[in-house]
Amino acid sequence: MTVAGKATKFEYKALHKPNQLNYGSGQTAVITGWTVKQAIAKHLQPQEYAVIGQLYSPTRGINLLIRNLLFNPHVRFLVVLNASKEDKNAGACECLLDFFRNGVEESLSDIGRRAWVIRSPIPGYIDIEIDINTLEKLRYSVEYKEVKSIAEAVNLAKSYAQREILEPWGLRLEFPMSTVEPTVLPGTRYGHRIEGKTIAETWVKIIHRIKTTGTIRPTGYDGQWQELIDLMAIITDEPADFYFPEPNYLPIDRPFLEEYVSQILDDAPYREGLKYTYGQRLRSWFGRDQIGQVIQKLIGEIDAASAVMNLWDVKDHEKGGSPCLNHIWLRVVDNELSLTATLRSNDMFAAWPANAMGLRALQRHIRDEIAKRSKYELKMGPLITISQSAHIYDDTWDNAERLIANQYAAIFNQRSYYDPSGNFLIEVDGKEIVISHTTAGSGEVIKSYRGKNPLNLLREICATSPAIQPEHTGYLGIELQKASNCIKSCQLYIQDQ
Repeated sequence: MTVAGKATKFEYKALHKPNQLNYGSGQTAVITGWTVKQAIAKHLQPQEYAVIGQLYSPTRGINLLIRNLLFNPHVRFLVVLNASKEDKNAGACECLLDFFRNGVEESLSDIGRRAWVIRSPIPGYIDIEIDINTLEKLRYSVEYKEVKSIAEAVNLAKSYAQREILEPWGLRLEFPMSTVEPTVLPGTRYGHRIEGKTIAETWVKIIHRIKTTGTIRPTGYDGQWQELIDLMAIITDEPADFYFPEPNYLPIDRPFLEEYVSQILDDAPYREGLKYTYGQRLRSWFGRDQIGQVIQKLIGEIDAASAVMNLWDVKDHEKGGSPCLNHIWLRVVDNELSLTATLRSNDMFAAWPANAMGLRALQRHIRDEIAKRSKYELKMGPLITISQSAHIYDDTWDNAERLIANQYAAIFNQRSYYDPSGNFLIEVDGKEIVISHTTAGSGEVIKSYRGKNPLNLLREICATSPAIQPEHTGYLGIELQKASNCIKSCQLYIQDQ
């Protein structure tokens, strides 16, 4: 950098997410929202911008973006591209603009953490450790403007580059940042099963499982994630209008969901800078309306096992930016329509609730269309998602811990004791323990066990019925030992007493 008024080159240094930015030598930061940053960068020369980067989330991204700007005070201009439906849904660019328009106030985040809350209808937070006077100085030192198209963003960046070079508004500033180091317990690496009645309930269980036993790995971008491999989530009773807890602890709300569902159900025209939507991949990407295809497939062959939709394009290997949702399978069994979706990579904290609700909406749409066009009146079956990489990014670990602390115990205590593997009636006959295994529904006896050693009996039961729920297995162990103790002490044994 040289004196003001003369040609100079600035160097942008990012403290956070450095590998996700395009760097130049100018004084303008371009925020592209959900539009891919290369769609802007390819039209500009490096001297015409300081940095170009995307902004997806107001609650996760703005805080890091502000920290990076404070460390690069030579940035004097800000271009915010707030153009797409995805930008509107996420609200990140609008919230960033509200920071510069309206500032912040000290309050609590949605998880109860002290923070600078941006004065915006869209929730956005900045760490309380950052000095308020510095935030105010940043607001008044950077000229910002919202744009609505790639062309407008490029033209504005070029016009800023023609202006006289300005002195940095201050020195590089870095503020302390708290980190959360999770305690990881031993657990299975591959293959996990979690079931709940609603998406909200299942989500809390998923976050608890990942935070408890997930492996910590580098993300391949910047930072770390905590991950389980091949996590199957089963939602059995999500209501037609979706369940949102009160107060709502989910990372989405109803207005967001309404917009998101359209991205799965509806086709979308190609727009420069936006990769695709799931609806585009399902409706037109391969030259076929796959949603329409599976509806007709099931009407013609209701028990077909080939009602499959595919979102993966073999060209994705070459282009990059491949969809996280890869495969959807519909199946009718006993007049019940289930949907199974495979996701290769799944942000379970921020994205999975929206993914699951969008897929449930698709499942209901297919069920309703089959009813309209045929004689079949199908029941809504379970929604199953298989997340091959089920992970939580390190910038949400603190939020995940608070979610677990606030919600997991209540959800766990509301658990159902129903076990599809059946029930076990335990009695004592002389010197032996007798166990009758009955069906979960009718109570019909399907198998009997008899013996004196409670551990051997438990092992035999588990070997015969390996799908027994873990809590049920523990209960059996306790009751069998009680029965054995009663035999030894010549006392009367009554189950559950």
